Parts: sequence; structure tokens; C-alpha cells
Amino acid sequence: MKILETFQLNGHRALITGSSGGIGLALARALGQAGAHVVLNGRNAAKLAQTALALHAEGLHVSSEAFDVTDSAAVRSGVDAIESKLGPIDILVNNAGMQIRNPLHEFADADWHTLMKTNLDSVYYVGKAVAEKMIPRGQGKIINICSVQSELGRPGIAPYTASKGAVKMLTKGMAIDWGQYGINVNGLGPGYFKTELTEKLVADPAFTAWLVGRTPSRRWGDVEDLGGAIVFLASDASRFVNGHILYVDGGVTATL
Repeated sequence: MKILETFQLNGHRALITGSSGGIGLALARALGQAGAHVVLNGRNAAKLAQTALALHAEGLHVSSEAFDVTDSAAVRSGVDAIESKLGPIDILVNNAGMQIRNPLHEFADADWHTLMKTNLDSVYYVGKAVAEKMIPRGQGKIINICSVQSELGRPGIAPYTASKGAVKMLTKGMAIDWGQYGINVNGLGPGYFKTELTEKLVADPAFTAWLVGRTPSRRWGDVEDLGGAIVFLASDASRFVNGHILYVDGGVTATL
């Protein structure tokens, strides 16, 4: 097989959680452009349907399955439904996540649990449900969306940092336990990207000046910058990459 052919995803099915917008949508588009049949996921079925229509209009193969990734029973039911209707899930991208900002001493306990359920528990629930299907087949790709906050802290986001640090280590643990079954589990760690969730930060001149000055590439990331990395981790091109976190951050994690 020629090297460029190893990046092709024709005939593969990819489930991406939290993919009705933002980074999840960009990842879905990239995998679809590489040939995968993409299954969008979120809790809002109407929004998923709109996103699916938009991607269909771009000539991509797309389906959607609405379920709550923080509910283990709903996850198992949703994964079963996808495999029953479409066939085996070859690629899983655990992208669903959220941010709640507050100094740690003012953080509400309820917000802590909500953030952990969304950012960490969902990776465990969906990862385990899909891996149980992949193990008998002897192959599969799982990519967990980490963050530069898997390595670095910032004021006011200690619980988020804790959750993403845990996702990094859960990724390594999954690779250790499931690698023997032909499953590659890796992480993708975005830096600071322009999305609807970061609009206020992008619009803050002081923060943008600080970020651009700290980033070796001297700019915010565009979600399209993640496309090559996700296709690499989802394809045969990364067949001997396991337990690795690939940071796509313009160099933020390389500098003080």
C-alpha cells in the first residue's frame, strides 16, 4: 500500500460525540472528506439533523444518533442502534465536553460534578461501550479529545484542567488494556481555537494579545487546522501509534 493510501477512510464508520458544532463538527467534516461515513452525536436531535443536512450538501456520507453521553444506559443503547443500522463502528472520537469558569474556592459542587460527567465520565462510558464491540473484531481506533489543559493550568479553570488531565491518563490506560486486541487509543490535544465557545476570549484584546504573544505560531487556531491530525490518528497511517497525545496547539505546550 502506498503511503497516501493509508490515510484513506473509505468504508469506515466514525462516531463523533458532541459533533453538531465547533471542533466536533470540524472533525466530522475532516473524517468525512477522507471517506468515512460519519455518525454525528449530541443531545439535540433537531440540531444534529440540521448539521447532517449541511454535511450532506457538501457530498459527505453522514448519519446522526442523538443520546446523552453522560448516561451509561443511553450510551449503550445508542451504540447498539448505530451498529444495528449502519454496521460496525470502526472509529470513535470522544469529543463531547464543556467548560465552567470560576476560581476554585468559589466553584459550586454541582458544577464540578456536571463538568466531570461531561468531560470525563462520557469518555469512559462511550469508550467502553464501543471497545466492547471492537475487541471481538480485533481492530478499532479511539481518539479522545484532550486539551493543552491536559498539561497546563490557567486561573479559574482548575476543574476543567483536572478533567482533561484525567482524560489524558485514561487514554493511556485504554491503550494499555486494549492495545492487545488491535485497538489504537490516542488523544488529540487542541490548543486555543476560534469557536463559538471562545468568542468572548477572541474578542478580548488583552487576552488575544497575551495568547498570540505566547504562541510560537503567533495566532489563534482555526478548526480546520485539526483535520490532518484527526485523519492521521483515525487511519492506518498511525497503526503503530498507541497511547500518544498529539497536541495541535501552535507550540503553546513547548514554551513558558
